[in-house]
Amino acid sequence: MNWLDTLREKVTQFPTGPGVYLWRDAVNDVIYVGKAKNLRARVRSYFNDDRLNEAKNGTMVLEARDITYILVDNEKEALGLENNLIKQHKPRFNVLLRDDKTYPYIKVTAEKFPRVFVTRRLRKDGASYFGPYFPGNLAHRLVNFIHRHFKIPGCKVDFNRTHSHACLEYHIGRCHGPCVDGLVTIDTYQSSVSDVRRFLDGKLKDLTRDLEVRMNDAAENLEFERAANLRDLITTVAEMEQRQKVAAAEGDDTDIFAFYAEPPLVAVNLFHLRRGRIVDRRELYWEDQHHFDPSEFFQQVLIQVYLNQQHIPGYIHVPIEFEDRDILEELLTEKRGRKCVINTPQRGDKKAMLGLVETNARHSFEQRFRVLRPSSNAIKDALKDAINLEDAPNRIECFDISHIQGTDKVASMVVWEDGRMKKSDYRKFIIKTVVGNDDFASMREVVTRRYSRLKEENQPFPGLVLIDGGLGQLHAAAEALEAIGIINQPLASIAKREEIIYVYGQEDEPAILERHNPVLHLIQTIRDEAHRFAVTFHRTRRNQSRLTSELEQIPGIGKITMRKLLKEFGSPEQVKSTPIEALSASIGPAAARKVIDWYKG
Repeated sequence: MNWLDTLREKVTQFPTGPGVYLWRDAVNDVIYVGKAKNLRARVRSYFNDDRLNEAKNGTMVLEARDITYILVDNEKEALGLENNLIKQHKPRFNVLLRDDKTYPYIKVTAEKFPRVFVTRRLRKDGASYFGPYFPGNLAHRLVNFIHRHFKIPGCKVDFNRTHSHACLEYHIGRCHGPCVDGLVTIDTYQSSVSDVRRFLDGKLKDLTRDLEVRMNDAAENLEFERAANLRDLITTVAEMEQRQKVAAAEGDDTDIFAFYAEPPLVAVNLFHLRRGRIVDRRELYWEDQHHFDPSEFFQQVLIQVYLNQQHIPGYIHVPIEFEDRDILEELLTEKRGRKCVINTPQRGDKKAMLGLVETNARHSFEQRFRVLRPSSNAIKDALKDAINLEDAPNRIECFDISHIQGTDKVASMVVWEDGRMKKSDYRKFIIKTVVGNDDFASMREVVTRRYSRLKEENQPFPGLVLIDGGLGQLHAAAEALEAIGIINQPLASIAKREEIIYVYGQEDEPAILERHNPVLHLIQTIRDEAHRFAVTFHRTRRNQSRLTSELEQIPGIGKITMRKLLKEFGSPEQVKSTPIEALSASIGPAAARKVIDWYKG
């Protein structure tokens, strides 16, 4: 009996209830996760001759060496478990949701002194997440409001150690200053955090009442400035409460999906309609859908989008019917607490809107997989979304270190601005303070020198500082910036080989972009240019050093003559091979004869 017959025999013992099944390969890795109303019937169908001949199923079954199952009580449980297992194992035969723009949430961290900032990843880390927010910049606007009025920061300063002085954010009234002893009590800070939670939860009436009590107490205690600040905050919160009521009265939210596919490449567009207006657009891409079944594909996309997020719209429009629509609709209705409808529009305005989304999906496909040269503004916006920046960077400065076993250490800084490399702003650095092979110390020196100067000259800082390297290099740059009093400077690194982009303050949420992604192409281009510039400078320095050391040994050759040789000849080999006539033209016949005689030995 061969392995295929063994699997057929094993499947005959499967239960007939609902559940999830997992195909595993020869090294026990999960290569596919599926769900079924009847486990035995569904899995047995894979061994039919027709299905074995299908490209995906045939390949999958032929690669499999084992199949296991998990029995559950009903199909809804199976749907949720299937989604969790796909997220956990990332099987290569499943549709895996990997996109460049995830939903923005506001995160309140679970620390002694919590912070508030925008994130695009939900994690089980004890923190509180609010959202998602559409359009994406709404989350950043709300966080700015929180920093300004509630003084809860989103900075990356280490609160576990005491700092000698507060940063600029404290002095301009955007932070309580928990990093410095004596500036704020835990009770005061936690009271502000409680206000933030109520604000983000939408409990604005409750928050307003509490703020009014505090305003009156401040007025009675003659703290007029504090009372005025609370009065302004109450006015702003009241305005937001009114907007919230209007939004609720104007109708349900709607999400619309459409796609364009040339397998194995697929582009999907998702439009978010709020109160009848398009407020945001999301693009999703797949590069490995060799067997593209639109029904199965959209079922997986919807499951992974909505079971992984908090917000569920009232209506979801999709371009094609799929098998488990009723079950997913019921599951999302339960999760939402109100009715959620999934349908495929056939006529009218909804059908026309679906056509608009499909047109945009086709355009996304062309931009991603054919043109690959989006506009400068488009690439900046895509970069902002991909690595979760508050603003689209107009200027990027990238650093790289170059040396051979700790000798002739140099660094480069290259600049990308307004969609192109700006060579006039490139900078070279000779490492002055670092002994031996210590790339981290070298990076600290270079970043300190560069941004101390910008700070002293009151020059604008770049939208993003990019480091060629991994987490060690990233943290070395961050330490240098913090040491000179610069915080909240957007800072990222790209690790070689893995091509993973780490953003400072979000290191546990690295950006892993697909190979066709224009953002990855941009980051790679800037990184490669910094590396080229550093290596070229290092090679020049090394050659000059070797040439100088050799020329210093020639009797009768002084510094001025040596400089002339350095200017005209790039290496000792060039000097050796240059005829005496050419040397004479450069440094004179007598000096040329000394050089020739010395090299001849």
